Amino acid sequence: MFSVNDHVVFGNHGICVIKAIGPLDLSIAERGRLYYTLEPLYAQKNTIYTPVDNEKSSLRRAITREEALELIDRIPQVETVWVLDEKRREEKYKEIMKQNDCMGWIQIIKTLYLKKQKRLAEGRKNTARDDLYLKLAEDFLYGEFAAALGVEKDQVEELIGRRVREMESA
Repeated sequence: MFSVNDHVVFGNHGICVIKAIGPLDLSIAERGRLYYTLEPLYAQKNTIYTPVDNEKSSLRRAITREEALELIDRIPQVETVWVLDEKRREEKYKEIMKQNDCMGWIQIIKTLYLKKQKRLAEGRKNTARDDLYLKLAEDFLYGEFAAALGVEKDQVEELIGRRVREMESA
């Protein structure tokens, strides 16, 4: 069980803070059941309720500072997940996004970043679908990393790039 003020990741809402734990005084709430009251840090500012005992929930603990730095250090070794067929590629990205996992988001970002660079070098634009998944993965990953590292979300991409460059030159 989580505690109030814990950072968690919840489905397609990204990084959230637990504002309260307890029964809800709402008509949709099951009487006597405990709920987490979540507030997304970067997504639309709305309140989310999810039962504490919901085993199917995609609620997980947010990563720590140490885990974030370790993941950044592993980026150069992360394998890409490029799938040639556009329909299958989208299915693969959906599957990865559903897993709600930092390493999966890193795979998508690395894959699509490299593909985008290649397409730009050829004088071509990235596909809208690839841009969509790149943005989704970046939003989720950078939000979670920002919370873990205690920085602003818009500083995360630069921080990752700097750390990876330092590792490669060492």
